[in-house]
Amino acid sequence: MSTGQNDSRPPVWVGHVSMGTSNLTESQTFMEQLGMRPMFRNESVAIFELRGGTHLVLVADADAQPGDAPFDLMVEDVEATHAEYAERGLEPSSIERGRIHASFTVTEPGGGRITVNSTHVSDLPV
Repeated sequence: MSTGQNDSRPPVWVGHVSMGTSNLTESQTFMEQLGMRPMFRNESVAIFELRGGTHLVLVADADAQPGDAPFDLMVEDVEATHAEYAERGLEPSSIERGRIHASFTVTEPGGGRITVNSTHVSDLPV
């Protein structure tokens, strides 16, 4: 499988991830503040586009429980993103340095805790 003559990226990517939230309206605003592009909204779902064409499907769910989101995010500059989120009042946790990533978390209004990681994306063929 090929992605193009001079394109060394993998030929597949994640299309959609979903998460339930007990507060769709405020969660939608929060996702936009994280930098996601709104694509669709009705009373029960909001869909956002992320880099690479992945879509987050945010579903209204009165029974959604707080906890870790079923996905994480990756950004080019984790320190700058952390500072930007703090300026926006999103209350990011402290940055933690791991073996592979530096990361922090933010919690959306429905209680979903989202991990934001530093990048390790490569354009080199494997």
